[in-house]
Amino acid sequence: MNFRISRSERGGFTLVELLVVIAIIGVLVGLLLPAVQAAREAARRMSCSNNFKQIGLGIHNYHSAFSQLPTHGTGTTNYGIGYDEAVGASNRYADRTNHNNSRLSMLVGILPFVEQQGLWEVISNPYNDGTNQFRPMGPTPENIRYEPWSTELPAYRCPSDPGSGLPALGRTNYAACVGDSSWGTSMWRHSDFSTPQTCLQQTQASLRGLFVNFQKKQFRDCLDGLSNTIAMGEICTYLGDQDSRASISSDDLGGNSGTLETMRDAPLSCRGSLDPERPRYWGTDGTAESPDGGRGYRWADASALYTSCMTILPPNSELCSGTNPSALTVVGSMSSYHQGGCHVLMGDGAVKFVTDSINAGNSSNGQVWLEGTGVQAPGSESPYGLWGSLGTRASKEVISEEF
Repeated sequence: MNFRISRSERGGFTLVELLVVIAIIGVLVGLLLPAVQAAREAARRMSCSNNFKQIGLGIHNYHSAFSQLPTHGTGTTNYGIGYDEAVGASNRYADRTNHNNSRLSMLVGILPFVEQQGLWEVISNPYNDGTNQFRPMGPTPENIRYEPWSTELPAYRCPSDPGSGLPALGRTNYAACVGDSSWGTSMWRHSDFSTPQTCLQQTQASLRGLFVNFQKKQFRDCLDGLSNTIAMGEICTYLGDQDSRASISSDDLGGNSGTLETMRDAPLSCRGSLDPERPRYWGTDGTAESPDGGRGYRWADASALYTSCMTILPPNSELCSGTNPSALTVVGSMSSYHQGGCHVLMGDGAVKFVTDSINAGNSSNGQVWLEGTGVQAPGSESPYGLWGSLGTRASKEVISEEF
């Protein structure tokens, strides 16, 4: 018996076959998408590392040219160029238009050494915005009318960080490491920093990193070895989402009296303001500060919130501060939008990825300072394990662990 199949019966898919094909394609896309995203993040992470290497090379070239590290906290004052003791600690963070109050970060100084000679020429010469005539080296870094401070530089940005635009001026993801203590990073409106002499005494005891605010440092000051000392760390900028790593809680020091002494002796003071269901974010009682109190919001500003980092709390820990974080001391660790850790730039120019699980000692320990005792005594080993030891330049710790 012969069967004849019509032309219409020989062509096309049935509905069931079509649905099966669509389902298979959907499964394949679902399997491939994470791999594609992972590959893209790997590329962004590599680009971030390369940016850091270029900054490290710029620091070394700067040191070769001037026999010192770029100063973190420098610029112009009413008294001329450079840091001047006559300014006084109480006026260090005042806003000015006719000078920058020596508030410029080390990222400004290395501009000619990271292929930003054009921008450096603008900054180092008088600048007219059509209304104001700014002197060379510009005003203090919060001034939005001074275009160089609001210029965002790709060399200072990590591609994994999606932050952009106001209220930030020019964002940065790379910050100077000032060591394993935050006591004295601001030198602002505190009885212990009331005169230049007390400022110097306090900072010599507590600021033990490769960079020290307002002070000139050299590679030879790094007695622990450049390969054992963190020069800079990666930070994530604030995206307006109450991320505790990149914003300050409006619940002053987690409700712990709001004094700088509290933060010095108890670095975990702000942890009570975290959302217990989302530990990386502030809770309803600790809503993030705004509008401009965001991490990394001003690349030109040496204030601790914007371009400084410490090895006190482990990587990707919360920021902790009292009121007015743009001027006051913060306990600010390193952080990133990479999975599981962040990049650090070592003193010898090497870039390494540090995981969140690095040995960070006991985070409840108080910080080292001039009148501290026990683990807080000047000259003692870092209270914060391997992580703290990597942040100090001359505490004579032996770094024998891999990280």
